[in-house]
Amino acid sequence: MLTSELDFELPSDRIAQSPTDRRDRSRLLVYRRTKREVSHHHFHELPELLPADLSIFRNDVSVLKARILGKRATGGTVECLLLRPEGTITGTWRCLLKPGGKTVRAGSFSLPGEYEATVLEALPTGEYLVQFDLPKDDDPSELAQRIGSLPLPPYVRRPADETDDLRYQTVYANSENRTAVAAPTAGLHFTAEILTNLREKGHAIHDLTLSVGPGTFRPIETERIEEHPMHAEEYAIGPKAKDALLAKDRNKLAIGTTSVRTIEHYLSGTDSEPEKSTVAEANLFIRPPYSFRGVDHLLTNFHLPGSTLLCLVSAFLSPGKKDGLAILKDIYAQAVASEYRFFSYGDAMLIL
Repeated sequence: MLTSELDFELPSDRIAQSPTDRRDRSRLLVYRRTKREVSHHHFHELPELLPADLSIFRNDVSVLKARILGKRATGGTVECLLLRPEGTITGTWRCLLKPGGKTVRAGSFSLPGEYEATVLEALPTGEYLVQFDLPKDDDPSELAQRIGSLPLPPYVRRPADETDDLRYQTVYANSENRTAVAAPTAGLHFTAEILTNLREKGHAIHDLTLSVGPGTFRPIETERIEEHPMHAEEYAIGPKAKDALLAKDRNKLAIGTTSVRTIEHYLSGTDSEPEKSTVAEANLFIRPPYSFRGVDHLLTNFHLPGSTLLCLVSAFLSPGKKDGLAILKDIYAQAVASEYRFFSYGDAMLIL
């Protein structure tokens, strides 16, 4: 498949720049695959729209305030985005730097009284290996939570503010799993009331954790989709969630593409220790045609043209077949015409 086939028309005013006033007041497009039927709702209606007795899987990762500022010795400003720790040396992280070339040539950057950072290496991935010296904190993640800001995606054309501190996290984000540089955005629509309602209706909710990385925003740059080198993201899934995945008595709903990637990667391998938590890296590129092992229904947002997430949703719309992208383009055209809001702070789509 050609990457150019993943393009679609999207007016710029359809890209959500802020969240709705209430999480559950976002809109919800429902697509029923057996009937190829679209219907329009609001998110607070979700419990009434779902089939009975589901196992629901959600990503409980928390977003790190990963964007920190500093200066080079020449006085130029540096924007550093913390990605993940690297190796066994304390304080060494993979980062994105802006500007990258000037900062590498300078060799270091700092914020007096807060940190000194040495650029150790420019990596082939476009990332940089950076060693931090911290007088006040034990770890760069602690520094980031204290002085950093949330890394809103590049299509949100404004700086993060106090509203984002709350709304760019899910209500079920686990602060002990503060390892993401982007939110699992399908989960942003949930409220505590909706979660209670789902449990009261007999649905079982299970947590897993996938550390969402910057690769989620990177477009496919190869001519053919199949040639794209898929990014890897670390995940963890506990024994109770694994048991629920393997059980045959309930259908399974994944909240977001990050949950799908975790589930499908886990089920693609052999688990020699099912009684323990599994920690691994998901590098599975899901694209048409693909037959899903552990997901029956999907709740997701509307995704970027040319993205791997568009491939995943296309595959889910028509499992095992190649016509999912055509179906997705038709649904997206209807969503644009109906003035749905797209991307991270946008509306949601439920595929049944």
